[in-house]
Amino acid sequence: MRILFCGDIVGRSGRDIVIERIPQICQDLEIDFVIVNAENAAHGFGLTKGICQDLYNIGVDVITTGNHIWDQKEIIGYIDQDKRLLRPLNYPATSPGRGFTIVPNRKGKDVLVINAMARLFMDTLDDPFPAVDAILKKYPLGSGSLGAIVLDFHGEATSEKMAMGHFCDGRVSLVVGSHTHVPTADTQILPGGTAYQTDAGMCGDYNSVVGMEKTVPILKFTRKMPTARMQPAQGPGTLCGVFVETDDATGLAKSIHPVCLGARLKNIMPEIVNLEG
Repeated sequence: MRILFCGDIVGRSGRDIVIERIPQICQDLEIDFVIVNAENAAHGFGLTKGICQDLYNIGVDVITTGNHIWDQKEIIGYIDQDKRLLRPLNYPATSPGRGFTIVPNRKGKDVLVINAMARLFMDTLDDPFPAVDAILKKYPLGSGSLGAIVLDFHGEATSEKMAMGHFCDGRVSLVVGSHTHVPTADTQILPGGTAYQTDAGMCGDYNSVVGMEKTVPILKFTRKMPTARMQPAQGPGTLCGVFVETDDATGLAKSIHPVCLGARLKNIMPEIVNLEG
């Protein structure tokens, strides 16, 4: 199975590059399943029903989020209706929405997608480790029609993300981090066969401070005084993510490659003829 995960969409620049590039990536790499984190898609804060529909229309199968899930209030009344839109699994049980979902890929094989949030330097939530563990025990990789499991672990601390990767090693196809908006260079397959990258990066304008126009964040750091509300940078976007190919027999990873296409960062696109390398 071939899976594409794209990091946090930030504002219009992020939406535009994702809508422009994902259909061609899916065609070029023969993608079976697409996951996108869209928690910053609506002007940098949250997302809307309309944005969800725009993403589904270009072939996105599941949308993950994080700590900005509730920033656009309309999503509170919508999320229960959309089984392909996730909020972090370890939010309180009384929160609307769901933290995992099972969706068939383009060939009819089921994919379990889990969205969890880390706790170091983040909001205080339930412990993500037992929450994820409970789902993996209920839906073991390879059982029934379950062909792949992907975990989007939304968090700040690289150590916590790495710990989650090893905690899940051998039990999921891919553990990938989101939230920091900077792609990390630790793309690898862990010893037990799980593909891993600490952060996929963002889809947005990299001539920015993590996707935001530079002036206000710089003032916030240099003056330590209240500032205006941050606004997403509006320059040309870059799409960042990871591409994973799994073993149909086990659901574990055969290969993982970074994907980076757009205006500012070095462009990286896997060649389909080299996927076994």
